[in-house]
Amino acid sequence: MTATEFLKLIKKNDYNSILLERLKELELPQTYLVAGCLFQTVWNLNTDRPATENIKDYDVFYFNDTDLSYEAEDKEIKRANELVKDLPIELELRNQARVHLWYEAHFKRTTPILGSSCAGIDRYLIAGTCLGIKVSTQTVYAPNGFEDMNEGILRPNRKNIAPDLFKAKALSYKMRWPHLTIVE
Repeated sequence: MTATEFLKLIKKNDYNSILLERLKELELPQTYLVAGCLFQTVWNLNTDRPATENIKDYDVFYFNDTDLSYEAEDKEIKRANELVKDLPIELELRNQARVHLWYEAHFKRTTPILGSSCAGIDRYLIAGTCLGIKVSTQTVYAPNGFEDMNEGILRPNRKNIAPDLFKAKALSYKMRWPHLTIVE
């Protein structure tokens, strides 16, 4: 699979297509549509399911290290939610420059300060799910390629800082997409 083929597939999920257009209006730095709404769309299409089936939310990363306050991020979250209020989806917008400020309270472990949105994508639990599309250019970011995602292989990502969480995440995906194969 090429980046062009991947982009064509994920746009078969109408919500992905709409988000890639509307999110430009936010004009946030390093804005990426990321995670499940991308690879789960491919898994759905590969198994002849509707493109949007079992997708819990639509994640968006941006990176702004000029204001790390909760209030600044919350303002952007509200702006983003206003853009999609007519869609039956849950949007989760997160400033990757702030992750280190809340990560420990949420996951009971520290995380290094991230230097970009791509650094956040690089740390996903599962290698084949490290995917993002830069909203401003529709450039695909796939540091581990597309093979695992396309083949339905779930293997730990070596760059992830919480490998003990891999199994639970992989099993949760396999429950929704039984064709997936877990490789530890």
